[in-house]
Amino acid sequence: MRTDTNDSWLARALARPEPEDDTARRILDAALEQFTLLGVRRSSVDDVAKRAGVSRVTVYRRFQTKDRLVEETLLRELSRFFARLDAAVAGLPTMKERVVEGFVVALRHTRAHPLFGGMLRLEPEVVLPYLTVQGGSSLSATVEYLTGHLRRAQQVEGRPGEDPRPVAELMVRVAVSFLLNPSSCIEMEDAEQARAFARRYLAPLLEA
Repeated sequence: MRTDTNDSWLARALARPEPEDDTARRILDAALEQFTLLGVRRSSVDDVAKRAGVSRVTVYRRFQTKDRLVEETLLRELSRFFARLDAAVAGLPTMKERVVEGFVVALRHTRAHPLFGGMLRLEPEVVLPYLTVQGGSSLSATVEYLTGHLRRAQQVEGRPGEDPRPVAELMVRVAVSFLLNPSSCIEMEDAEQARAFARRYLAPLLEA
């Protein structure tokens, strides 16, 4: 898969509108379904084209390469992920509460997501590099997203203007570790246990 700069990934994911072209939307919907069912490696552009009801030439005209199609599909889902996360925590009054609920929602949504969770199950060898040794773009995009929220909370709550990036990165890395290896003495599948963990161990990082 092609790699972009971290800022590019973040900006493109957060500000990503749905394609105006109905055919492009149909292709991305078909790609999501195809990759969810069979994984990325076992899916071809022809498979996606057939599922979308278009020719492979039409797919290539809009996305150029399979790598680009995969990337655009992931970016759209990442944009939807951030939107869902924002909606889940928007009504909570404090940053501590938003961190706790955001942690729970992020774990649950990622595991249940047909593409993200499906790839972790079907093709862990494809996903793992992008969450670990080659995870610069996706990891940093998520850290940057959380850093922005923490900075806004500092301003609203009158906190000192220290750089919240290290705290954001630590929180994201903790969440990623539970995604990669859910076996734990803490039952993260249980929302209340996950909230208790986040309340006890993650929320206090905001005071660090």
